[in-house]
Formats: sequence, C-alpha cells, structure tokens
Amino acid sequence: MVERKKSVVGVGHCCQDLICTVEAYPPEDGSTHITAMDGSQGGGAVATALVAASRLGTPAEVIANLGTDGAGESILHGFEREGVDTRGVRRVEGISSQSIVMVNPANGSRTKFPCRDSLAPIPFDEDQRRQIGEAAVLHLDGTRWDNAMAAAAIAREAGVTVSLDGCSRQADNERNLRLAAMADILIMNAVYPFKVSGRENPEEALRFMAAQGVQKRVVMMTRGSEGSLALIDGRVEAFPAFRVEAVDTTGAGDVFHGAFLSEWLLCGDVRRCIRFASAVSALKCLRTGGRQGIPNRAEAERFLASLS
Repeated sequence: MVERKKSVVGVGHCCQDLICTVEAYPPEDGSTHITAMDGSQGGGAVATALVAASRLGTPAEVIANLGTDGAGESILHGFEREGVDTRGVRRVEGISSQSIVMVNPANGSRTKFPCRDSLAPIPFDEDQRRQIGEAAVLHLDGTRWDNAMAAAAIAREAGVTVSLDGCSRQADNERNLRLAAMADILIMNAVYPFKVSGRENPEEALRFMAAQGVQKRVVMMTRGSEGSLALIDGRVEAFPAFRVEAVDTTGAGDVFHGAFLSEWLLCGDVRRCIRFASAVSALKCLRTGGRQGIPNRAEAERFLASLS
C-alpha cells in the first residue's frame, strides 16, 4: 500500500511575470505611463496555487519542464524561495513562459500579455510518477493539455485525488471535456463552465460539468468580486466575496485554488474551504502581483476572526 503524504503536487502553467502598474489602461494605439515595475514574481495558474498552499503550511511540490533560459532560472528560484519542492523540475532546451501584466490602480484590474513556452511535453519519468502516486492531491490546469492528461491518468491509476483549475481552454472542446472528466475537484472561473458546457444558465452549466466523468466531490465556479457558486448536496449555493480595497487582482483565482486545497486537506468541508479560500484570495489583492500579498495561515485566520 502506498503511503500517502498530505501534500499537493502540481502540473501546469509556470511563468515569470513582469508586473507593470500604469497610470490608466490605454486605448488601442494609445499610450500611458508605467509608474512601477516588478519583475520578481512568478506566475501561472498551478504555480501560484502551489505557492499559496506552501505559504499556508501545506507541503507543495511541482513537476515541470523549465527552459535553460533566464526566465526558467527565475521561475525555479521563485519556487525554492517559497518552499515548494522542485525535485520534479527538469531543465530542458527552449523558452520558458513569461507574461507582462498591466495593473490599473483605479480598480485593481489586470490585463495580461502572455508569451507561451516552447518546451517539450513532460515525459513523466519513474521519480515523477512516484511523486504523483504518493501525493494527496494532484492539481492541474489545462494550459498544456498533454501534460495535464498524462498526469491525471497517473493519478487516477494511483487513487490520488485530481483537482482541476478550469481556466485555460483548448480550441477543441472535446479535449476540455475529457480533462474535466478526470477531476474529482473542479473549480472553474466565470467563463469556463459556460463555454465548455454550452449552457447559458449557471446552475445548468454546473450540473453539466458535475456529470462529466468521475463522481465529483467539488464542483464550483469563482466570479471575482461577485463571489462564487458551488453545487453542494444537489443544490447550487452562493458564497459572497470578502470586500477589500483591491490594489491588484492578478493571481486571485490561482490563490483561491491553493488555499482551498490547503484547507481541504485539513477538514474536507466544502463550505469551510470556500470561506477560507475567499479570505486568502481577498488578502492577496491588497498587494501588487500574484504572490506578494498571499498571507500565511495565521494572517488568514486573524482576518476571518475579525469578521466574526
């Protein structure tokens, strides 16, 4: 019998962000002044979720191919600074993923300009397969469908819970459906369930996604400042977002995933996990970038206690 660790292993988008705060977002063919730049923070859906989980006290491990370029080096060091286990990282020839993020200080919104990597698929060697098989949860996004599907298959065979961040979609919707069918925990952004299901009603979209593949333990969608919707015990429940003076919403959804999984491994109660993840995500928005504002567990719990 495999000894299961209380850890989250992630396979998905890892990138290096250049965060630019601008005076105001310009119209096309216009211009604006950059008032601040921060190139020190990593990004990516799964990558930022892992950093959030680690900062909250949950063991987190990443499996990824990173380029031998400077961006790959920065991404790797970013994981190491945050205590994310990088033994599953392989350095390969190619360009690592990078993004320019423009932050509008008027409302904290961000506009992203990502540059995809040119890296080969992950071959999943024996050590990486063992990492997945020993984890409590495998967390995925759909940015590299081939990597995600291969990792999900390994996890399913080993009896590991599969978590999917429903954010990045493939042009071939059958691929989206196949990946969603592998997930035990399916938390989607405000667009994904409608586009993938073809439904226009939120409840219908959630029920459609819940019916895909394995019997799901969690099915929900996040909606930014409007909170989230979750299908619990056959009913759709609404959960409000915590109101804060947002400076930058970059990575808020990614952080929600990491916080949800961190709390899930402690209690397994969906409603409690949503409340905790909403708090962590809100606190993140108080600082610029996807990672700088992620609180530790004590800070998140103090915030929640202050609202009681």
